[in-house]
Amino acid sequence: MLKIQNLSKSYGDQVLFEGLTFNINRGERVGLVGRNGHGKTTLLRLIMGEESPDNGTISVPKGYRIGHLQQLLGFTRPTVLEEAAQGLREGEGDQHWRVEKVLAGLGFSRGDMSRPPSEFSGGFQVRLNLAKLLVSEPDLLLLDEPTNFLDVVAIRWLERFFSSWRGELLIVTHDRSFMDSVISHTMGLHRKKLRKIRGLTGKYYEQIAQEEEVHEKSRINIERKRQQTEQFIRKFRAKARLVGLVQSRIRTLEKMEMPERLEEIPELSFSFRSEPLPARTTLQVEDLTFSYSGSRPHLVEDLNIIVGREDRIGVVGANGKGKSTLLRLLAGELQPLAGRVRCHPKLRLGYYGQTNVDRLSGNRMVVEEIQAADPEGSLQRARGVAGRMMFEGDQALKRISVLSGGERSRVLLGRLLLEPHNLLLLDEPTNHLDMESGEALLNALEEFAGAVIIVTHNERFLHGLAERLIVFDKGSVTLFEGTYQNFLDETGWQAEEGLPSEAGPGAHQAGRKAGGRKEARRLRAQLVRERTEEVRPLQEKIQRLEKAIREREMRIQTVNSELVEAASRQVPQRIADLSRESRDLTERVEAEYEELFSAMEELEDIQRNWTEKMEGNTD
Repeated sequence: MLKIQNLSKSYGDQVLFEGLTFNINRGERVGLVGRNGHGKTTLLRLIMGEESPDNGTISVPKGYRIGHLQQLLGFTRPTVLEEAAQGLREGEGDQHWRVEKVLAGLGFSRGDMSRPPSEFSGGFQVRLNLAKLLVSEPDLLLLDEPTNFLDVVAIRWLERFFSSWRGELLIVTHDRSFMDSVISHTMGLHRKKLRKIRGLTGKYYEQIAQEEEVHEKSRINIERKRQQTEQFIRKFRAKARLVGLVQSRIRTLEKMEMPERLEEIPELSFSFRSEPLPARTTLQVEDLTFSYSGSRPHLVEDLNIIVGREDRIGVVGANGKGKSTLLRLLAGELQPLAGRVRCHPKLRLGYYGQTNVDRLSGNRMVVEEIQAADPEGSLQRARGVAGRMMFEGDQALKRISVLSGGERSRVLLGRLLLEPHNLLLLDEPTNHLDMESGEALLNALEEFAGAVIIVTHNERFLHGLAERLIVFDKGSVTLFEGTYQNFLDETGWQAEEGLPSEAGPGAHQAGRKAGGRKEARRLRAQLVRERTEEVRPLQEKIQRLEKAIREREMRIQTVNSELVEAASRQVPQRIADLSRESRDLTERVEAEYEELFSAMEELEDIQRNWTEKMEGNTD
């Protein structure tokens, strides 16, 4: 429904992209990926009409409605509910139940809906704008980092919301887990060009990596052949009896196109240094209790936990419940009302906090701020770390005061890389990282030979890293001994149990008795087990097909390279055999793609049915 042709955009000498041509067709949910600074947000702004392209056209059908998240936080209605209801289409003013459902999913309580918008934090005001957008139900929904102000419960609700979204969706997010859960297609900005594929982000990145590998191998082969040809010409140019061969090689050389060397793309390089700890326990939390007011209700109450030297602990829960406060207590920035945090004498603590970014010295240069983490270290080493944080050359001499929020976050991470640690406390470290940098951070944390305690709403990190959980839910903070998937299967989020279903105006019924909640949780756990049993065979089938396709496509690349070589050596039988193998492989890949798409659609239908069934269980 959206058609873009030959789109180009640059700012001065910086070319973001050129010649972009793509469509977003009916019902497609597209994830837009690419490194920070490669033009994702700019492309959305062009589609919204907030900027003009240098070249190209953007076409939409008459009456086609494009909606995007407003960043301005100006409200005109006295209550949250009335403000969000402004998003309803004409003639839908009586459907406040739909507005309540969306507000509840985004974390607003029943009481919040009658409060003035001005009483809420900036994060919740952004959520209010998001609710207003969602209830407006545009034909195409454009979202740029919608999860930045959402906690894990709201993100999981948004995933379910988009599973039944009937319009088109174009989304930019650093949260790869969230993106893969809602999209049908991946579209990437890479080297100033754009590619769109059907499938998830993993398939897109695999294709890019394979093509660049083939490109580089081909470039090296052609360069070697060119050098051999030039050497032949120089050696035999003066030989009269070989003049024909020499002239033939000269013509071959003139026709030989030399592929350009791919420009190296700067990327973050994480490798946390570890300090060996001669003990099993890094720190011990005993009866920890804290509130800012000094009285009840406490944000943290009677928390006990022993942190092992290689533990991976995720801190999860709704925003504003105390997750960041807990890390500040563990880091010694706050003093508890009761209880204590006992640290091993040889603890080397590295702390990345949301407020720490604001504590960077604005007058210092990047390299100076990084070196300040280890004053006895060399300037050369600090510059090396700055380079790994993508501050190379003169970039390392920029003042902190002129850096963006994302750049300051990279400086703070750079300080952690400079010194060895045996415990890392990380509070939302991915908020300003693009998807590729987030993956690099996840890999580095997996390799780190110390303990990690991380606050994150990114479920990819929780699934990939956390082996234990500190859970802020049900009005308390508790320790869960198990993985994040174990937690979802066995306990789940109380907020999700209370979310309104798709049932309509009567969905918001309160006052369920404790026995009813217990029975609902039991039924929900049973439904989770049944859902897992039904979807697992399809998920395994999809994984097998993706692996088979990946292996055959790699073989096709090899066969085609061998075919080029055989053609250059003029070996007819070899050419025939390779051509037949290439044709057979291509036919099998196409058949497997059809089978894969069918399985993915079947899985999507099953998951949608289960979502409706499980939401119905909350009535």
